[in-house]
Amino acid sequence: MNPSELAYRQTAVEGASGFGLLIALYDTLAGDLRRAAGAQRRNDIAERCKEVTHALLVIGYLEDWIDRESGGELAVQLVGFYSSMRLKLIEAQVKQSSEMLEEQMRVILGIRGTWQELELRATAAMDPARAFPGGEPRDIFPMPEGQRMFSCSA
Repeated sequence: MNPSELAYRQTAVEGASGFGLLIALYDTLAGDLRRAAGAQRRNDIAERCKEVTHALLVIGYLEDWIDRESGGELAVQLVGFYSSMRLKLIEAQVKQSSEMLEEQMRVILGIRGTWQELELRATAAMDPARAFPGGEPRDIFPMPEGQRMFSCSA
């Protein structure tokens, strides 16, 4: 990670919500996998191992966040997902497959998008003005001409 990227991440994490921190970890994980795949393509085994090792560490942090006691079905699914991810990264290491690393990166980015969407919904529920900085939702997504949200007829 270059100094500019590190400074950006540090700034993003300061004052971040729980979702923000989670998204930052997913970003870190995706970056690790991208760099590992690139190292594999260059046949730089030491760099690939370093990046995959860091990715496994991030997965461990993500697992530590899971509330297994009261997290319900989501907790069970996340435990299974992270365990599966760990096994796939080890398999990618053994097979020296940049394609497998890139596939796991795509999976991580997809889930990251879901967390980001949930963060937006949570923000909108707590403070609509923060969720829609350009104005009210109706200002961003205007109603078609002639339609109204509510009918006030008696």
